[in-house]
Amino acid sequence: MRLIRPMLAVALALAVLALAGCGFGGERERTGVPEAAEGSLEQLAAEARCEPDIQTDADEIRQAICRTGDGRFVLATFATDRGQREWINGAKDYGGHYLVGRKWVAVGEPEVVTALRGTLGGTLEEGKDHGASHDGH
Repeated sequence: MRLIRPMLAVALALAVLALAGCGFGGERERTGVPEAAEGSLEQLAAEARCEPDIQTDADEIRQAICRTGDGRFVLATFATDRGQREWINGAKDYGGHYLVGRKWVAVGEPEVVTALRGTLGGTLEEGKDHGASHDGH
């Protein structure tokens, strides 16, 4: 009886965690996408398995061009959440496809950012569509 009670307690705790959505798989198990990565530009690039070619190295934003087997993308990190959101809002006016994490953004073709999402997590956002107008002009 002494061995059964601790085993029942562990089983009950695991069942409660699973029902609460806090199982061992976490976010990836529920959605197929990992939790959004965090870190410096170099850490994110290493996670994505690319060698960053730094283009901008300023206090508010660091930006690099990266290339993986899926294609080329721009990876940017920001000093603040507000600075990131202002940058994204301005950039979306020009179109594009964005993978957004906390204080970082990856910009590239849809298939590139979608593949990258499987590694870095994050959410997909899309800029304005500048295709042909619908009124024939």
